[in-house]
Amino acid sequence: MAADDAGERLDRVLAERVGELSRSRHKALILAGRVAIDGATIRDPGHRVNAGDSIVLELPPAEDTAIAPEDIALDVVFEDAELIVIDKPAGLVVHPAAGNWTGTLANALVAHCGASLIGVGGVKRPGIVHRLDKDTSGLMVVAKTERAHRALSRQFAEGGRGKALRRGYLALVWGAPERPRGSIDKPIGRHPHAREKMAVRANGRAAVTHWEVLERYPGRDGAPVASLVACRLETGRTHQIRVHLASIGHPLLGDEVYGGGFKTKANQLAAEAKSALEALGRQALHAYLLVVEHPSQGTNLEFRSELPDDLSRLRHSLGAQGARA
Repeated sequence: MAADDAGERLDRVLAERVGELSRSRHKALILAGRVAIDGATIRDPGHRVNAGDSIVLELPPAEDTAIAPEDIALDVVFEDAELIVIDKPAGLVVHPAAGNWTGTLANALVAHCGASLIGVGGVKRPGIVHRLDKDTSGLMVVAKTERAHRALSRQFAEGGRGKALRRGYLALVWGAPERPRGSIDKPIGRHPHAREKMAVRANGRAAVTHWEVLERYPGRDGAPVASLVACRLETGRTHQIRVHLASIGHPLLGDEVYGGGFKTKANQLAAEAKSALEALGRQALHAYLLVVEHPSQGTNLEFRSELPDDLSRLRHSLGAQGARA
């Protein structure tokens, strides 16, 4: 490629001309001796480029990832050369970590995508830009290229303030808020004593959840014992919906971490609903709506997912008691 403007940094010129790679990736390639100007290797990212300079970028093939490919069935909702959308089942861990080095969504994606996984940061790995808890089901988007990874990461960083991104969840919660809808604006941070938990903390990171009651389910005494709530995220903190709904007195059904104190409320359920809850074995949370802007086409992609069988059974059994909005 030929440079147009004199005086610009080499890493900046490359980032402008080869937008598929991030500026940090260009810097790493320069330091590795993969860039030459007029035949001379340049290892200084801050080298000033002169107008008319001929720049050659040698892009090495992406390295194989350390994540082992595993033949795990995936519910693929959408896939093209840049991204893939998965309807994740409950029980599937998203990324390898201590205690879960195998059997994860990342392992499955490496196997499923194969050669179409161009890579992120020079490594053939899926670009995971957001996560769902192990026991939360629903829609996830994953980048297959570095450009898609940067574009999607930017959308998720902007959250609900962005033009396209929308994330909707369905939650079955204990009790029912008095108002039909509202917002929870409370910062979330690590729990001061239980490190595996999150909590509303004054010094935590900003977190905003918008909610709306869709259905209310009366218990044996006629008072609402549970409700179906739709949530929309403006931010994406760890356990955000679970922490926020628990903070207003309506934790998720089946949530042993944030709703343990509500177990006795199960006595207010009819036998069918109580049995469905006991069989659930997870928090009643499902990511049913995902809208993203395509990384290169600029079009909005919208995906919806029905409640999985376990949550559908629980909802139906609660509704059999008499649902009302």
